[in-house]
Amino acid sequence: MPASTRATTVPVRLGLRENLGQFTLLALVNLLVGGMVGLERTVTPLVGAQVFGLGDLTVALFVMAFGVTKAVTNLVGGAVVGRYTRKKVLVAGWIVGLPVPFLLAFAPNWWWVIGANVLLGVNQGLTWSMTVNMKIDLVGPARRGLALGINETAGYLGVAVTALATGYLATTYGLQPAPELLGAVYAIAGLALTVTLVRDTSAHARLEAEQHHAHRRTDEQDPGGRSRATAAPGLGTMFAELTWRDRNLASISQAGLVNNLNDGLTWVLLPVLLVQAGVSVGGVGAIKALYPFMWAVGMLGTGHLADRIGRKIPVVAGMAIQAVGLLIIVLGLSRAFLAGLVGSFLLGVGTALVYPALLAAISDGVHPAARAAALGGYRFWRDIGYAVGALVGGVTAALASLEAAVLVAAGLTAASAVWSRLAMRSDRHRS
Repeated sequence: MPASTRATTVPVRLGLRENLGQFTLLALVNLLVGGMVGLERTVTPLVGAQVFGLGDLTVALFVMAFGVTKAVTNLVGGAVVGRYTRKKVLVAGWIVGLPVPFLLAFAPNWWWVIGANVLLGVNQGLTWSMTVNMKIDLVGPARRGLALGINETAGYLGVAVTALATGYLATTYGLQPAPELLGAVYAIAGLALTVTLVRDTSAHARLEAEQHHAHRRTDEQDPGGRSRATAAPGLGTMFAELTWRDRNLASISQAGLVNNLNDGLTWVLLPVLLVQAGVSVGGVGAIKALYPFMWAVGMLGTGHLADRIGRKIPVVAGMAIQAVGLLIIVLGLSRAFLAGLVGSFLLGVGTALVYPALLAAISDGVHPAARAAALGGYRFWRDIGYAVGALVGGVTAALASLEAAVLVAAGLTAASAVWSRLAMRSDRHRS
């Protein structure tokens, strides 16, 4: 029997246990996806400052390029997934990411780094988005928060391990090229696993959509007893809902943006700030690794927590905790290494509370057929936060100081917590 015929006879079932093998494989793939971002967390800002002698705003350009490109790719990826299978989009993302480690490792000037980050943004927008969508497809609605927590845990564990490893490699072998070439292993392994072992999950998404429609059919009949199917909104309509029309969805989008504003700002400025305060490159690597490590480990529990108590409480609490972490970093620079560790710990815990809850809240609020477009639109606003954070941080640091830039981020994060408290929907049930 041909392979294609055999594949069609495999029953499609929703659930984590029912799809454990593919779910685990996708978690491994996302660990490699996160490792690609981790290449830059410790070393790249120091390359800009120490190797090329650039100012804070110029160094920030590489994160701006990454953030804008990833945000646009998320938005487009949510639309094109309806035309191409999820697996094809995932493969395309890995192919785009293959040159990135080599551009970073052998960059003769900063424009090479910026170009690498354009490709990295496309790589992350396609690969991370597809691992999110594919895991949601596999598990169905009942364990969505847990699935998203595991997915983000795998990705940010890859970020943490790579941030620590690149700090060690930079201390031992220099800022270039050894730390960056670690990414070549990630890209090749990710592409090979995707091509050979990952299976597409479009059939699982169709099954959930059919079940969703069946559950609603009895409540959505016209006076003649006929079922009224609601068509999924287009990308433009969904983007408007996420941005201003729907109060709940817009509040989720702003929280995602501010969360990644913090990440982008600390990505650019924190290594330089800590080195200026007397922390070694290895110490910076440990601090930069602790943030995504707590983020990753915490999401093993916070995704499940969001399923139990709802999405709103973790989001509000997480944003408030992040604001406190930023304040500790900037107010404790006399003991910079300790302050960096405590601040990074709190940033990681706060982000762990926020990340899976926001993704699950977006998924809750839309029809399954519109989920890919909704997640793409949300991830656009979330990841544009990288560029906004780099820009706000770079401009504030250039006009005032690095410390002032971190204080601005703390204020914006506290304001975001208040906005979420006032505008997010309180219940945990799907709309």
